[in-house]
Amino acid sequence: MPTKTNVIKNGQQYYRVYLELGRDSEGNRKRKEFYGRSKKDAEAKLEKYKNGLHLGLSTDYDTLTIGKTCKLWLFEKVKNSVKPSTFERYEAVYRLYIKPSPLYSVKLKDLKSLIIQQYYNSLIKNGKTPNVVYNLNKLLKMFLNYCVAEGFIVKNYCSPKSISIPMENKNSDDSIKVFTVEEQNKFIEAVGGHRLKALFLLDLGTGLRIGELIALTWNDIDLVNYTLSVNKAIKGTSIFEGDNKKYHLIEQTPKTKSSYRTIPFPRSLVPILEQYKEKKESEKEKFGNDYIKNEYVFCTPIGSVIDPNNLRGMYRRILKKAKIDYKKFHSLRHTYATRLFEAGVPLKTVQTLLGHNDISITANIYTHVMPEEKVKAIDKINSIFDNSNENSGGKKEGK
Repeated sequence: MPTKTNVIKNGQQYYRVYLELGRDSEGNRKRKEFYGRSKKDAEAKLEKYKNGLHLGLSTDYDTLTIGKTCKLWLFEKVKNSVKPSTFERYEAVYRLYIKPSPLYSVKLKDLKSLIIQQYYNSLIKNGKTPNVVYNLNKLLKMFLNYCVAEGFIVKNYCSPKSISIPMENKNSDDSIKVFTVEEQNKFIEAVGGHRLKALFLLDLGTGLRIGELIALTWNDIDLVNYTLSVNKAIKGTSIFEGDNKKYHLIEQTPKTKSSYRTIPFPRSLVPILEQYKEKKESEKEKFGNDYIKNEYVFCTPIGSVIDPNNLRGMYRRILKKAKIDYKKFHSLRHTYATRLFEAGVPLKTVQTLLGHNDISITANIYTHVMPEEKVKAIDKINSIFDNSNENSGGKKEGK
């Protein structure tokens, strides 16, 4: 018996049913079509769609794909609500790991956690780090939260209960590299004749992040009370205009609320800072009208803002000159923290000085540089049992 159909589409016979969706803003009727190889097939698709509407999904939920919807969300909603540097990271994740991926063309209505998990597993299998997958999942999770709120899907398939991500320890001993005291002394000697000697020594003495360091103004530094205030940061980032992007140096707010802080610096740096200030005044006179006026403490000889990438290049050359094994610029910050712990400074104080949002962050990063403190803690616990033993006469209870 032949299958009953009622329409021909693209040369193929189908059975078509409709769902009335009311009228648009101009009073025109809105309806959605469903096609099947048979009446039963078409009506089954209609019922499935209606069930989605009953769950609170939007009327167009069944046509939306992950890739196109994610791009719209990213550029139309997220772009104007986050820092440019944050958006640059998000855009890179989308461009590298969503746009060319098998997820791009998946319809939101067909999405399941297993589809996402399979893609994550393939990334790990092909050599991507767990951190890459973690950042991808972080973006997708935010996107799917938006989709749930908009009624495109009923649940977020990137939740920890749905997805498994093998995590690498970003705070392992291998990733936290610190200058030994000998290397620190060699570094200090190597920057002795450098134009930015004051910058490098100030970082060793305060542990500022590179962006915080470059953004310091003279109003932020109190040469009388030996303190400085962190309230902004310089960041090199790409600013997007449509799909085009251009590299800019921007001044932005610090990383977290805890990053706003006033901290002391070694008083021995005062004459070095004053000497650097005099050097800047002579540079202003030398370049005259060509000098770029600003209030930043550290800048190029003609007054322009220092690019963090250029500063890292100078730092790398200093290490090479001093014959010190390469460590990231951030190692100056790690070295500062390590010296504090070695001097017996409490964990809570170190957290405040570094501007960490949570004390557990400080503890997790620097646990490996506090072995003596851990031994002392165990000794104190042992003393409790020793005292207990003495009070009981040293007798052991039998069973």
